[in-house]
Amino acid sequence: MRKEHLEISNVSIDFPTADGSFRALDGIDLSIKEGEFVSLIGHSGCGKSTVLNIVAGLYQATEGGIILDGKEVNDPGPDRAVVFQNHSLLPWLTAYQNVELAVKQVFKGSKTKIEMKQWIEHNLQLVHMEHAMHKRPSEISGGMKQRVGIARALAMEPKVLLMDEPFGALDALTRAHMQDSLIEIQQRLNNTVIMITHDVDEAVLLSDRIVMMTNGPAATIGDILELDLAKPRNRVELANDPKYNAYRAAVLQFLYERQHKPQEKVA
Repeated sequence: MRKEHLEISNVSIDFPTADGSFRALDGIDLSIKEGEFVSLIGHSGCGKSTVLNIVAGLYQATEGGIILDGKEVNDPGPDRAVVFQNHSLLPWLTAYQNVELAVKQVFKGSKTKIEMKQWIEHNLQLVHMEHAMHKRPSEISGGMKQRVGIARALAMEPKVLLMDEPFGALDALTRAHMQDSLIEIQQRLNNTVIMITHDVDEAVLLSDRIVMMTNGPAATIGDILELDLAKPRNRVELANDPKYNAYRAAVLQFLYERQHKPQEKVA
């Protein structure tokens, strides 16, 4: 039995504008279990990234809050690592050195230099980047840069891995390889993942649950889809799986027919 791990409790957030206060999110309630993979999906502007930023501690909720393992989250911390669409690697450092920065920040004083070196190499091996650990970002492909970004996040040993469209800028084949790597890593580490995506197939392939957001302003959770598909998943085998296709159709139906709040009437 997985235990309750992360609580997003009645979270709302307002942003100041020239025309007054703008409510971006309204009453987001979500409980996430340890080791669960949850995807957030919805149209642009529905507040997916805002939810992620609040969990990361980068934004403060106007109402409600975030509880991680019984403690309130108010600031960024190494227990929540973020992987953005842009890899955010420092261009003058090698792949190894980019991961080393995070490791030194989190483990200085608790790991020896040898232990840190072994840990950095271990996390680069997890994402299959050990062969390019001494190359700079300009010397490797977009997919390889993103692998290093994921290695850097994993090396912090976060309780929760937050991913904001991590594969959105990659070509289709590289994206598929990255998805397969993420499946492999999550199976090995059993880490908790919250991922934002616009890709329905990606959400169904990777997730335990898909959280579907209504359109903004005052966006909220419109529906949650639980996926009863065995893991690890094989995209080729799933192509003809009736349950997979039913889940895919349910997400598409929400995005194109039900993305408004129940009380809203569409002209």
